[in-house]
Amino acid sequence: MPVSVVVGVNWGDEGKGRIVDYLAQSADVVVRFQGGNNAGHTVVNQYGRFRLHLLPSGVFNPSVTNVLGTGMAVDLEALAQEIDEVSGRGVPLGGLKVSDRATILFPFHRELDALEEDRLGERRYGSTRRGIAPVYGDRYLKKGVQMGELLYPDYLRRHLAGVVEWANLLLTGVYGRPPCELAEVVEWTERHGARIRDWICDTSQVIGEAVQEGKSILFEGQLGALRDLHYGTYPFVTSSSCLASFCRVGGGLFERPIDSVVGVMKAYSTVIGEGPFVTELKDATGDRIRERGAEYGAATGRPRRVGWFDAVGSRYGVRIQGASEIALTKLDVLSGEPEVKICVAYRIEGGETDRFPLNPALEAAEPVYQTMPGWKEDISSVRRFEDLPQAAQRYVLRLEELVERPITLISVGPERESMIVRRRAAGG
Repeated sequence: MPVSVVVGVNWGDEGKGRIVDYLAQSADVVVRFQGGNNAGHTVVNQYGRFRLHLLPSGVFNPSVTNVLGTGMAVDLEALAQEIDEVSGRGVPLGGLKVSDRATILFPFHRELDALEEDRLGERRYGSTRRGIAPVYGDRYLKKGVQMGELLYPDYLRRHLAGVVEWANLLLTGVYGRPPCELAEVVEWTERHGARIRDWICDTSQVIGEAVQEGKSILFEGQLGALRDLHYGTYPFVTSSSCLASFCRVGGGLFERPIDSVVGVMKAYSTVIGEGPFVTELKDATGDRIRERGAEYGAATGRPRRVGWFDAVGSRYGVRIQGASEIALTKLDVLSGEPEVKICVAYRIEGGETDRFPLNPALEAAEPVYQTMPGWKEDISSVRRFEDLPQAAQRYVLRLEELVERPITLISVGPERESMIVRRRAAGG
């Protein structure tokens, strides 16, 4: 059975959650392999509308085992609240598994995140202030706490003493803030950890057994290629690797290779937070697309920056993700635009390039556009590619040509069934 990965090829917010929810209908295991609750996946199905931040997007399929992988940073309080919210709306969560090697995100990580953004002022990175950079920093500094330590209370309390001491050196010495109290951190950890501890296990073993049993496995990434710590628009990136290449480490897949990578990209471009954005629309067209597409952050509610489709950035994202096929989302949002534009190259210092550069060049880049006719028809009920308006078909085919991968799924609405299947997608 297939092992597939669903990842974003842009800056995040591409609609990965609805693609995972759709493909998970034929999956046995769904695994989140990195990130925390600093971003959200919006899913609309028979249970209603949900914004997931930590839970994998396969939780709405009762037969699926859903795994929070080793590469994740888990805010215990946020996870407990999300579990209560989702289960309280009738979604069964019996198949949930949480990696014993994932890292716990504490309230002092959130505080440190906010303090650093405030210190940076106009030079800020656009953090969600959810504690992601500090917790991943602690992981690499060997100051982190693993989820599995919740199963060893005496060891956990001893370990927390040193971890809190380290956090207080930063809070008091760097930022001049009051220290956090060890007793309060211990109480917070034990209270929220009790809600989750029964699901903690060696998830790499769970995945290994699923492989041996021939089950279908779907890995789910958070954010997108251009927010990757190593290959994104650094430093305006997240603090973990968003790339499909990392799913084997962050998810715990060691027994076999990946069969396919589904790269998710939006029919236009959006960015949330800071950093260069070559095709950004700061006019009525951008406002119109933002409102029509409900382009507000699932985790923070911040309005997303909106622009025309950036083929240069998208092709780069497709390449570094190793995408074998593309799922295109929100094509319906462009309905009603008299014309649509595609950025096919960047103009930098008088020359043109179709390569995605580092930030110093990217910040000076201007878009080179190809303009195509738009379409007026409402396409939300279309289920066959041939039934799309000719202008919409030509637009999709042009995007396919530019990113050099087949577009196999086209989303024309937020609901699970609002999907055009051009070819049988892996895992679908």
